[in-house]
Amino acid sequence: LSPGAKMGCFTFIKVMMILFNLAIFLGGGTLLGVGIWVTVDGKSFLDIFGALSSSVLQVVNVSYFLIVIGAILLAIGFLGCCGAQKESKCLLMMFFSVVLIIFIAEIAAAVVALVYTGLAETLLTAVVTPLLKEKYGMDKSLTHIWNVTMTEVHCCGLNNYTDFTDSYWLEEHRTYPAPCLLGESLPFARPHLCGCLLQGCFDQILEEIKTNAGVVGGVAAGIAALEIAAMTVSMYLYCQLDQK
Repeated sequence: LSPGAKMGCFTFIKVMMILFNLAIFLGGGTLLGVGIWVTVDGKSFLDIFGALSSSVLQVVNVSYFLIVIGAILLAIGFLGCCGAQKESKCLLMMFFSVVLIIFIAEIAAAVVALVYTGLAETLLTAVVTPLLKEKYGMDKSLTHIWNVTMTEVHCCGLNNYTDFTDSYWLEEHRTYPAPCLLGESLPFARPHLCGCLLQGCFDQILEEIKTNAGVVGGVAAGIAALEIAAMTVSMYLYCQLDQK
């Protein structure tokens, strides 16, 4: 290619890099704002979006998830946009490094999720079960999130109803949460006779993910392709700046 063609190609890719990362930056800002909104007023958020939101996101604390993802996207968008605009090798290399780390982490998480599902359940149990015992009924946002989850997914607790045994809710109300009882007011003394929900939300959501494995895989592949493209473009600009 002639020097003019190379410069034109460089300029085009630079502009695309700026626009792409500006979109990422704005998306990250939006997610961060929504995450803060959920933290401040989670009940209102779920009243509006609860029926549309994913059961997987409802199991974890949605607000912290959105804040972390939003902050990461903000950082990536800023590094990529400023790196391309200012033609800064340092910022471009930082952008490449951050995206590469995220890409490797995603692959590792996917392998762990596929191979060590039992480990994932153990880790979730270690984190979520104490939260249910201590915070359910006390923390309004967490309580509402779990009520929506258990009602929509038709499940009780993370593993089963015993997640609420010796909990703050059981001590205060002398009964298990309403979504667990299928219209019954009795506790789970004899669950096989009273027709109460026995399945935990982890197994139900795992089944839901397996049912929609094609969609989940497609989205994951799309994200991976975008990350590879972003790393390729940033390295191309970096190498071109080296030549300049």
